[in-house]
Amino acid sequence: MNLISIDDPGDPRVAAYLSIRERDLAGRQGRFVAEGKVVLEVLFSAARFEPESVLVLDKRLAGLTDTLHKAPPSMPVYVAPQSVMDEIAGFHIHRGILAVARRRHEDDAEALIASLPPRAVVPVLVGLSNHDNVGAIFRNAAAFGANALLLDATCCDPLYRKAIRVSVGAALKVPFATVESAGSLVDLLDRHGFTQIALSPAGTTDIRDASPPQRLALYLGAEGPGLPDELLSRLQTVRIGMAPGFDSLNVAAASAIALHRFAN
Repeated sequence: MNLISIDDPGDPRVAAYLSIRERDLAGRQGRFVAEGKVVLEVLFSAARFEPESVLVLDKRLAGLTDTLHKAPPSMPVYVAPQSVMDEIAGFHIHRGILAVARRRHEDDAEALIASLPPRAVVPVLVGLSNHDNVGAIFRNAAAFGANALLLDATCCDPLYRKAIRVSVGAALKVPFATVESAGSLVDLLDRHGFTQIALSPAGTTDIRDASPPQRLALYLGAEGPGLPDELLSRLQTVRIGMAPGFDSLNVAAASAIALHRFAN
């Protein structure tokens, strides 16, 4: 391992980690921050991403030896005490494990969908700006064997640090691509023979009565507004039955039920 001690929060070698929360929102020129041991395990095995460095709390280093040996040998592993690490990040990093990585290339939606097998499940996210929900949906997608995810341009970046953390690294594992508009998503999936189903509390068919198709695109919208009416009018719609007086679930919970129903 290429271990480097850091005792000055102003050290230019750790500049990529400065003020993490603010820079998460502003972007990092194609780079992203991963947090936690489990996420690092996924990152080091994900061919689509290139880890550039790790910043670790000194007292966590011993427990990370096996994980760090999976990283490129020349990758810098910066080691800092808690006070220095917190000053670099701008808040208390209780997990004590951060990494900076970058995508090797942007996935093209057309090429991604064309590469999928004859039987495939693709969650499609429209208007989801909540990082917790996006991360949880990626986790569900990995758990139930979804082949890829598509997002419209109004969704948050799945490589936002919190989304990766909530996904337990699934955002680094499940391929995804972003398309400019929801209408473009429908056209793309139609060209590749997908049955396109929208999950909505007002769906015309109960999900228990819907048969899993060979190629499924499952549309999920933001809580509150849901999917746009013009999109719903173009798709088959299903609903998850609720007890009287209750009309909907959190979108991440609803995605888990739907993926379990259609992906198995």
